[in-house]
Amino acid sequence: MDLHTLKIFQVVAKLGSISQAARELQYAQSNITMKIQQLESELQTTLFYRHNRGTTLTDKGSTLLTYTEKIFHLVEETRNVMNDDQIPKGPLVIGSMETTAAVRLPALISTYHKEYPDVDFTLKTGSTEQNIQGVLQYELDGAFVAGPIEHPELIQKEVIEEELVLITDTIQPPLSSIKDIQTRTLLVFRSGCSYRAKLEQWLHQEGVIPNKIMEFGTLDAIIGCVSAGLGISMLPNSVIAKHIQEGILRQHPIPNVYGKVKTTFIYRKDRYVPASLIKFIDMLENEVELLKKQKVYPS
Repeated sequence: MDLHTLKIFQVVAKLGSISQAARELQYAQSNITMKIQQLESELQTTLFYRHNRGTTLTDKGSTLLTYTEKIFHLVEETRNVMNDDQIPKGPLVIGSMETTAAVRLPALISTYHKEYPDVDFTLKTGSTEQNIQGVLQYELDGAFVAGPIEHPELIQKEVIEEELVLITDTIQPPLSSIKDIQTRTLLVFRSGCSYRAKLEQWLHQEGVIPNKIMEFGTLDAIIGCVSAGLGISMLPNSVIAKHIQEGILRQHPIPNVYGKVKTTFIYRKDRYVPASLIKFIDMLENEVELLKKQKVYPS
């Protein structure tokens, strides 16, 4: 079993087709088939179910794919360790919730880019669930998620505690109960969003069944549609404070049990931490300390 054969196996597993893998790798299809057969013979197990639509991993195949990805990540990490001269450079991929990216990160990323211009910084937004999986699958070097996160393979650092508020258009009068708006449409991010989960949990606890749920991919779309009277949403106060002041939205307090959420930064325990990520975490921790001091000593 060599790395070349494992790479062929990985591509077939990802594409679900020997013919597509052959095109991807620019090999003859017969060579791909032979390599997979040799691997199955060596391991004395069936790795794929063959069918008219292509291939599907067996349970043993899924297990091998997990180990294969770890092997390739370890090989890549070894290269990075050998080439790392402790000068921040190269790619750094950070995940974030849409709301955190919009409010908390612009200044931090701008400062980081000015100090470490040789780092190829990429920010990818997604739900907490997507970001956690991205870190676990080595697709992200780190990510900002709603915490706390209890996972044996992750390190987490608390960044800030956000206050959540219910938002409506300005025509909606003050709410005495969540049941006052049970006929309104919920405007939320896609499944996996922690804010959506808290709102749905609150509604379920109150016995309120939403009239309709509409999913959005961006923060601006939710805010725009709420202000236009399409429905209601629940977002961090930091995100919508300016819109409240400008009279575009109306906010409504919610019970404390649903109204607080911690934003944390996560990264893998077992992954080599490059200089680029070390400096990013250092800068983040300095920012967190500054925020704490501002709370203790308000201006």
